[in-house]
Amino acid sequence: MTSALTLPTGGQLASSWPETPPGSQPLPRELDHLLALRVPGLIATRRHLHSHPELSGNEFETAALIARELSLAGLNPRLLPKGNGVICDVNGRPDGPVVALRADIDALPLDDPKDVPYRSTVEGVCHACGHDVHTSILLGVGMLLAQLADLGELDGRVRLIFQPAEEILPCGSLEVIEAGGLDDVVQIFALHCDPNLPVGQVGLRVGPITAAADNVTVRLSGPGGHTARPHLTVDLVDALGRLITEVPALVSRRVPANSGLLLVFGHASAGTRYNVIPSEASASGTLRVMDRDTWEQAPKIVAQVVRDVIAPTGATVDLEYLRGRPPVCNDSRAIQVLTAATAAALGPDGIAETPQSMGGEDFSWYLEYVPGALARLGVGRSGPNVDLHRASFDVDERAIPVGVRVMVQTALRALAAAH
Repeated sequence: MTSALTLPTGGQLASSWPETPPGSQPLPRELDHLLALRVPGLIATRRHLHSHPELSGNEFETAALIARELSLAGLNPRLLPKGNGVICDVNGRPDGPVVALRADIDALPLDDPKDVPYRSTVEGVCHACGHDVHTSILLGVGMLLAQLADLGELDGRVRLIFQPAEEILPCGSLEVIEAGGLDDVVQIFALHCDPNLPVGQVGLRVGPITAAADNVTVRLSGPGGHTARPHLTVDLVDALGRLITEVPALVSRRVPANSGLLLVFGHASAGTRYNVIPSEASASGTLRVMDRDTWEQAPKIVAQVVRDVIAPTGATVDLEYLRGRPPVCNDSRAIQVLTAATAAALGPDGIAETPQSMGGEDFSWYLEYVPGALARLGVGRSGPNVDLHRASFDVDERAIPVGVRVMVQTALRALAAAH
């Protein structure tokens, strides 16, 4: 493995964001100058992580790299019990409040088709959601805050959370919480890449900013038989067709239209031969919904509709409904902190309104325990942008120093507001 701060061979660094964007306020104690010096290394770290992605739950080398870099900054990181995540406090004033900043670190099970020097070297694994960017940003934040702490100018503690397993169930945020990641924390904040916003803008929203997201798997079974005599058996292919076409529409009719419920099957399977009615069939997908009340009711509604649709076919139904994550609901006071921090870091033009997304985010589980907020970080590139979770997704790397400035300002303002 190459050093985290060594630029992969053949790469050219993107030009860094200006030290102080127009209309912004400088970071304290000339941290802007230190950030400018750190930008090439942070971009190199991002490219190294992109080249060496690890799937959810297996982020062991990523966590080890994070711990090494934090140690080099004079901090004392600790690994999560499984060794695939990191928690690290930047210790300022001992009697001050504790504010947490979170980055997710896992990659997705996708091949990387991009023709770039930092293309994934791991077959079937790719950072297609920007978690490599989130990780690099939080490392940069830790380095700058450590400088402030050494100077005695950090008015409390800032907890850096490098979280595994955001992309799977059960969620990695629950591992962090169980490991004491929220102990004494008064507020928590996070950024997430948004290719629909340009670099230099941060999307903010009070209230729900993501949807709830659950996993649904339906398995059908029957005796099987010959396609010439479907009347003597249970036609599971027909039953599966009814399931995937009728259930989503019927479920949406059981809830208010403004709840935004969306059930989509992404996988369906039945049979292996053209003239054999199979004895097993299955479909799996996600249920997403915008409001918390409907999310609470969703498992019961889905179970009833599936039974009603499949009952006439005679198939046996086994429904697995796996609770995922509630909507991320941004606290209004936390958004006030983020708004002030974004204006200070990027100038007033850096603040953008953002709509509620149908995507899910397990940052929501932290907000079940402490107030906080998630913001969208503009990473849009010139030309057509590629959406998250597509293998060809990439970012404008100037977003890394932007994210560092925003999160440093956020931490400082959150500490000040907590007194």
